[in-house]
Amino acid sequence: MLKKSFVLVTILCSYVLFSQSDPKSFTVKYIDDIIKVDGIMDESVWEIAESASDFHQYFPSDTTLAFQQTDIKMLYNNTTLYVGIKLNTEGDNYVIPSLQRDYRAGGNDNISLMFDTFNDGTNAFLFGMNPYGVRREALISNGGSGPSGFTTSWDVKWKGETKIYEGYYICELAIPLTSFKFRQGETKWRFNSYRFDMQTNETSSWMKIPQNQLVYSLAFMGDMIFEKPLGKSRTPMALIPYINGILAKDYENNEEFNNFNVGGDAKISIGNGMNLDVTLNPDFSNVQVDNVIVNLSRFQVALPERRQFFIDNNDLFGSFGNERDANPFFSRRIGIAKNKDDETIENGIVGGVRLSGKLNENWRLGLLNIQTEEDEENEIASNNNTVLALQKKMFSRSNLSFIFVNRQSFGEYDFLEETDRYNRVVGLDYNLASADNTWTGKFFYHKSFARDIGNRDASGGMDLRYNSRFFNFGLRGNFVGNDFRSDLGFVRRQDIVAARPFVEFNFWPQKGKLNSHGFRISPNAIWRPTLDYKNTDYNIFLSWQARFKSQEEFSVRMFNRYTFLTEEFDPTGTDGAVGLPGDIGYYYTSYEMQFQSDRRRVFSYSVQPGYGDFYNGNRFVMEGDLSLRLQPKMLLSLGVNYNSIMLPEPYASREIWLVSPRIELTFNKSVFWSTLIQYSNQADNLGINSRLQWRFAPLSDLFLVYNDNYFVNTFMPRTRSINLKLTYWLNI
Repeated sequence: MLKKSFVLVTILCSYVLFSQSDPKSFTVKYIDDIIKVDGIMDESVWEIAESASDFHQYFPSDTTLAFQQTDIKMLYNNTTLYVGIKLNTEGDNYVIPSLQRDYRAGGNDNISLMFDTFNDGTNAFLFGMNPYGVRREALISNGGSGPSGFTTSWDVKWKGETKIYEGYYICELAIPLTSFKFRQGETKWRFNSYRFDMQTNETSSWMKIPQNQLVYSLAFMGDMIFEKPLGKSRTPMALIPYINGILAKDYENNEEFNNFNVGGDAKISIGNGMNLDVTLNPDFSNVQVDNVIVNLSRFQVALPERRQFFIDNNDLFGSFGNERDANPFFSRRIGIAKNKDDETIENGIVGGVRLSGKLNENWRLGLLNIQTEEDEENEIASNNNTVLALQKKMFSRSNLSFIFVNRQSFGEYDFLEETDRYNRVVGLDYNLASADNTWTGKFFYHKSFARDIGNRDASGGMDLRYNSRFFNFGLRGNFVGNDFRSDLGFVRRQDIVAARPFVEFNFWPQKGKLNSHGFRISPNAIWRPTLDYKNTDYNIFLSWQARFKSQEEFSVRMFNRYTFLTEEFDPTGTDGAVGLPGDIGYYYTSYEMQFQSDRRRVFSYSVQPGYGDFYNGNRFVMEGDLSLRLQPKMLLSLGVNYNSIMLPEPYASREIWLVSPRIELTFNKSVFWSTLIQYSNQADNLGINSRLQWRFAPLSDLFLVYNDNYFVNTFMPRTRSINLKLTYWLNI
């Protein structure tokens, strides 16, 4: 299979060499001045700046210039890139849900700037602002091919101010050149900008982007040409110490404890393209909580990484393999472990180092090493965790990547089985992306090593996609061996060979209320090699989806499924229930609808009802969320997920509820208060997380966090804690 995959890569190389014609460009003039960032742009030096103008409409049409134009000017000196932006508007009725940093761009007024500083079409820095001067920054990886490559948890110091005028607003930015990584002597970066204008109901971008592509795709960028070559990237060393005190009580075990921790991180620049991150006694306490989900499957679910230490260049380590079935490195594995009762608990981290970034124009390197604590009382060994990743650029936007993962225990522990003393994975991925993003794909092969495992120890696959305006298709398939192990990865299930092709047809009406609509069919099938390649799962998925010019969205879906259970399984998760018997196949068909209202409105909502067969019974599901915007100070939201599972006797039937109200208050751009309540009878937990955050200096915060958890069936307290945490970002 691997050989066939690389043959396909060779055939497609000609597509990769295709490039855009006539890219836009502008010159960034060098100045000796220091510009005051105040949103006024009254300095005379702005008059010499060239403009990035003539924005193209992306939505609701991609065939015309934007109705509300945007003009971007840039200047730079030895230390700073200055950006001045004039954004024409229809009025001053802006949509601003919150004053908190790192807002979500869709559904509110804002502009984003993307800088591809190594001109590779694969990675970029993003900086954004809204009319009220709220800032956001992000790292874009994997060519901007999807949400998994858009990381808003990245933070860096920079300045930005806005000022609102009649018929337009001004954004003025000062971004230290030390916030970027680039080659010394560089004279050109690739650049693009996209903007959301809610009053005109328009999305626009500097470079013309077809609507079948993502607006933040790095395939569609122009050039910003520096008048004078850039000097050395002199990124200062950043020290980020923390102090954290916690008081907590475990009511289930009648234990009280308090703790006081001191530790921190350091960020050190190595040359013009590399970062060295060091962490000592890191604190990963719950200043943010994970969203609870309803899981009716037999398999675990991956949740996103939030810890700052793992964020920079995370795609170098975490984008290998298949996100759905087998990813050889999943950073959230570090810092948790199974105790002697097979329960997942926190496992302390002693410290670690992380070297990552660009070696030169064509090579990227990532090296991670973290040591975790031993916990003999819970029968958890101390482990050294190492990841090495090396990436070579190929053609215009593709790359070949190598990964080595090692988890090893060096201590002698009586409770540790020989087969668990180490686990290693070696792998190779080829990531394909043509210059215009019409062809994208991945081809990978990974092999694991551990004591006394069998010879079905590999994982591999391919994912080749064609994306055009009217017709899309994907040839996707992968396998995971029954003996494949990746202790630091995410392996949803082993012993599978899967095929997941799809075909899409899209239509773009010239008249009427519809902006676009289309059909998708995706037949998925799984075979089990250890069961003589028995077909144990299939799912024929059919859908029609429509997007309206008024930004509402509507879709209908049908699922025709077959599941062969190899062992007993209770999909309701009811304690003591009789499970559905194994060695039996179940055929079931279900239907769903979904409607998303216009998110520009003060009140918006989505609703997703579904009904149909479920194994040998029936299931009714209702998902939805409500959002009330009292801008810009308050945002109220409510998420509901209700499942009614009705199985015949003697099997369990159950109503499963997940209710998640959230209150977000932003008193100003420095003080925020949010409260999230999550009620889940499946998890038997009512959780309350209330967090007060004061950003008293750039990227420096004081958190006061209250967590409370209750059993929902008896409404008895479970755990309770109050947490005071101080972090300070110091550049040296």
